[in-house]
Amino acid sequence: MNQKALLRQLKNALLIALGCALFSLGFDLFLQPNQINVGGVSGIGQLLTHLTGFGSVALWSVLINVPLFLVSIRGVGKKFFVGSLCGMLLSNLFLSLFERIPAPVTEPLLATLYGGLLTGLGLGLVFVAGASTGGVDIVARLLRPSFPNFPIGRIMLAIDIVTVTLTGVVFGDINKALYSAVTLYVCSMVLDGVVYGLDYSVVALVISDQHQTICQEITSKLDRGVTILRGQGYYSGQDKRVILCAIKKRQVAELKELVMGIDPTAFVILQEAHQVVGEGFKRYSKNDL
Repeated sequence: MNQKALLRQLKNALLIALGCALFSLGFDLFLQPNQINVGGVSGIGQLLTHLTGFGSVALWSVLINVPLFLVSIRGVGKKFFVGSLCGMLLSNLFLSLFERIPAPVTEPLLATLYGGLLTGLGLGLVFVAGASTGGVDIVARLLRPSFPNFPIGRIMLAIDIVTVTLTGVVFGDINKALYSAVTLYVCSMVLDGVVYGLDYSVVALVISDQHQTICQEITSKLDRGVTILRGQGYYSGQDKRVILCAIKKRQVAELKELVMGIDPTAFVILQEAHQVVGEGFKRYSKNDL
């Protein structure tokens, strides 16, 4: 294994550990003390613990996850399976540890928002590392290829609606279900923001009579490919060349300085682009989220 691959695995391991810790903190400090449900296997474990008076959320989560992992052995890749197994074990370990921390006394709405924020952030980091915490995460990952137009946070949200509905029934309080619904929404929004928001670039459209010089400078100084589109000015009727280029966000300032240094009258359009796939960017994989 080369050094680059080793560093990538180390980075993913740290992301999984950090994500599991944040998820467990949000659950133990804000959600569990206020009987607010975040869905998933941990949410089911919360309901079972209350109904049976036996065990803990971590214990029930492990018991439910075992058959799910057995079913998913052939349905997901080896890397995702191993990462998710580690994520499941770590998240339940942290759940057991953090439940010993005295929970802060907060308003239910604040607990709902901060619990959703931390759990969504934690799950997002785990998914960015190419893993999950098991349970509904695995189910959502298995369903993702069949529903490519739905972000994974939305898929998990749809699955968890049933758990949220049961929360109001089990605890005998409709407010618990309503707060849980808000938590689920916040969690899914934060999760999608982490998973997809960290993977974005910028598409630049540059209209200039100095397009040849600008293209040469972009390829040599920014190390980015360019495509020249043919256009026509509506008012002047003159033929124009439009430079199309995908760049990293950190290169935006350098691109504008480069273009304006060559042609101060150039017209530049910048637009955010998520999940750019191709040479110089992310490679495509059928297992992408």
